[in-house]
Amino acid sequence: MDNLTGNKSTLAKWRRRSLIPPAWENTVRVVSIDECAEAGRSLAYSFATDEMSRYVLDGDDMAGYSDEQKWKLHVDIMTYMVAAHVYKGAVTAIGSDYDAVALWLPPGKQMEDWFTVLRSGMWRLWFQLSAEGRRRYFDEMTTLNRVKEEVMGDRDSHCYYLVYIGTKPNARGKGYAGKLIRDMIAKADAENYPVYLESSAERNNSYYAKFGFEVKREVIFDRSPDRIRMWSMVREPQALKPVCTAAATLLPAMGGRVKV
Repeated sequence: MDNLTGNKSTLAKWRRRSLIPPAWENTVRVVSIDECAEAGRSLAYSFATDEMSRYVLDGDDMAGYSDEQKWKLHVDIMTYMVAAHVYKGAVTAIGSDYDAVALWLPPGKQMEDWFTVLRSGMWRLWFQLSAEGRRRYFDEMTTLNRVKEEVMGDRDSHCYYLVYIGTKPNARGKGYAGKLIRDMIAKADAENYPVYLESSAERNNSYYAKFGFEVKREVIFDRSPDRIRMWSMVREPQALKPVCTAAATLLPAMGGRVKV
């Protein structure tokens, strides 16, 4: 079937009748388990040049992996992460093609339980990653969890955690990340909870500061020649007017990394 021909008016008419929901362009929506592949691939593109993502896949014992193999692993990691957060937290997106995606854990929620690891596919990483890749990946998770506990103290189970947020390179500059952040922090404010995140690029720290986040701790990973730095940031709850959000719809009873 040929759907590539036609004049300009026909094309304009087709665009008006596109099956892509128009609201997706500027409305925050909740991602379901059936959308994990699309949302995971979006995050993979968002973090394709991220230092921590490359750190996990650049161990000496992965020198024999092709670029294509590393890319597939990178996509798999992000897809598993999306699935884990759909099961135990919240995944929100905006844009007509999952242009920006955020992974959240609400207060009191964790994703390391065996059932979530099994259902999400994260168990496969033990076999997919090299020995050094496993050490880097799981050491990273352990370190970040420990730092979060130290920074938040007795509030560690009483905060929202922005684990990942990313905008695809071709969709940056449209304000998508800001809309995803505002959507959830409105809910956090309404419930009087702080929000925690890890910034993987120092240049992003000032961006998060616009939303009220403050740097609390610098974290350094040094298993590679080039040290990897991350920054723990916290936003205290603020008094805001009530706002109806996608997060409020998804998490009515409940309670990273960032590339914008």
